[in-house]
Formats: sequence, structure tokens, C-alpha cells
Amino acid sequence: MSNVVDARGLSCPQPVILTLNAIKRTAEDELTVLVDTETAKENTIRAAGSQGWTITNTQREEGFYGLTFRKE
Repeated sequence: MSNVVDARGLSCPQPVILTLNAIKRTAEDELTVLVDTETAKENTIRAAGSQGWTITNTQREEGFYGLTFRKE
């Protein structure tokens, strides 16, 4: 089971900060992030990538994105 960061309703840079904090804390190799804006989606993907995490799935739900990352 993956960790989940629910950053819906938060504006940047909060989703990025929450994602980076979760990356630092997790011992798992998968992380799911929920965001509700295109800007938060792109910034979160870029930030996770800078830490060696790859986006493996982007799912558009009603009103938000579900982003799944895997540690490289």
C-alpha cells in the first residue's frame, strides 16, 4: 500500500512541500499525491522528479488529479 498525500484545496507551494516531506519520511517506494490544480500537478511532478521519483500514473478524477510516483 502506498502513502497518500492529500493536497487538494492547497495552493502552491504547499502541495510541493507536503510531497517533499512525505518523500523524506517514507520507507516505501510508492507515493500517491492528490492535487486539484494543473499548476500543483506540474510543480509536484517536477519536485518529486528532482528527488529521484518517477510519475507512473496520472489519473484525472472529478475535480482533482491522482498522481502516483515510484522511487527510481
